[in-house]
Amino acid sequence: MSFLQEFDIRFWSQPCSESIRKRAIYGLEHGLILFLPHLTFEVTEAESRFLSPIWSDGRSKNINLDGEKDLLKGARGSEPDLSELRGMIKRFAAQAKGLIQVLLPSYAPFLTQARTSFRPVQVEERPTSYKKDDRRLHVDAFPSRPNYGERILRVFTNVNAAGQPRVWKAGEPFEDMARRFLPDIQGPIPGSAWLLNALGITKGKRSLYDHVMLQLHDRLKKDMAYQQQAPQREIAFPAQSTWLVFSDQVLHAALSGQFMFEQTFHLPVHALSEPETAPLRVLERLLARPLI
Repeated sequence: MSFLQEFDIRFWSQPCSESIRKRAIYGLEHGLILFLPHLTFEVTEAESRFLSPIWSDGRSKNINLDGEKDLLKGARGSEPDLSELRGMIKRFAAQAKGLIQVLLPSYAPFLTQARTSFRPVQVEERPTSYKKDDRRLHVDAFPSRPNYGERILRVFTNVNAAGQPRVWKAGEPFEDMARRFLPDIQGPIPGSAWLLNALGITKGKRSLYDHVMLQLHDRLKKDMAYQQQAPQREIAFPAQSTWLVFSDQVLHAALSGQFMFEQTFHLPVHALSEPETAPLRVLERLLARPLI
């Protein structure tokens, strides 16, 4: 199985040829991880003190920035320190957006830029339940934020100053996984989407698509036989490298690593070059019914 598609991009706003753009879009939409081994995010000397888990509040696995509200969550420290930490994360968010604009310009007009995160905690040290254990193969789905089939595009950069790689596993194609698990997935309890929204547990009513994706996410993580025996490959992303992936499509797990930035974007299915590759369309075809 091929998992990576490599690009020699060294600057966040580096102009890209049309052939590179087409290859990048084709790779992403067909379930590959775009690997940019020479693209890094520069942490200044003053900012290097943030490469420590002491800035985490101990409750959240990530330090998250809500760009719209300019709100930092999951961090602790003095206001001057948090202001500088916020500025570093905002700079990464801007550079990640710039990368999308030059590498994937056909997506740019349709993107919604979501949260930006800094992950200072060692992956292996996170105490968690199986549903939240990202060391197990999974596809991304949001329990509280229905996305109605929108793609989840993520940009990652490993900024580990000690040279430690970010180690992932990547799994089989989305459709192969879905064929395994869909027969055992039950429909939602009638009225449950309305109730979850009314109680404020979800921000909007879950669509049938969101229900199915959450079921796939949870069943994947719970099935230890699948975790151990399913087709998969370990990938080490070196320090000072960057990668992009549709994380709702690519089965992935984070095994080890510390100090990483991540930017999430949401993209409507109609903005894809090949909409039929989207999980929404794959699941609708396999289930022979609309999910939105």
